[in-house]
Amino acid sequence: MKGKVAEIFKSIQGEGPYQGETQIFVRLAGCNLSCAYCDTTTEKFEEMDSDVVLGQISLLGPCRTVSITGGEPLVQADFVRELAEKLKKLEYKVYLETNGVLCDELKKVIDFVDIISMDFKLPSATNRKEQWAEHADFLKISRQKEVYVKAVVAPVTQIGDIQEAIKTLRDHRDILFVLQPQHPHENVLKGKLAFYKMLCRLHGINVRIMEQLHKKLGLR
Repeated sequence: MKGKVAEIFKSIQGEGPYQGETQIFVRLAGCNLSCAYCDTTTEKFEEMDSDVVLGQISLLGPCRTVSITGGEPLVQADFVRELAEKLKKLEYKVYLETNGVLCDELKKVIDFVDIISMDFKLPSATNRKEQWAEHADFLKISRQKEVYVKAVVAPVTQIGDIQEAIKTLRDHRDILFVLQPQHPHENVLKGKLAFYKMLCRLHGINVRIMEQLHKKLGLR
């Protein structure tokens, strides 16, 4: 089976609780969404089979965590499953970065994933329709593995979206919720982020504000 691979590289994880950890990134092409703040393009890609991808991973040196990202990797769920299964046999830790809406596709791969980084797509920031029902279902499936949730907070983000996020997380209060300021608007968002963090904590949500470390350091 071949997948559409945009790039394979080694860097640090710039987001969430594993921020600063060295990982190998397999960026897959294609996405089922088109968010207003998206800063990733995967129009250029090469079709590779999973063994070729594994070979390129092995050339990147000693690193035992592979992040499968995109785009949206679950639009190629069958390829992700094949690749992740082979990675697990080679004793890699598999980290999946996903927009958190493709529930049936997640079911195909979850047995071979260790960590799930899922998004809440806030409609006021993405300029898209709300997908809270999909996020809620996706989160329930993700609970089989280690999971955290992040949401990009933009200057246009509305409090109603944060209230919906709190509702979705009320039965999952142990899960980390990361408020991630949209780059490069970190400074102007400080007040809004602090207020949203306080609101989440009032409802018992495990919340943190975390900027994108790789952006601050000028890394990929």
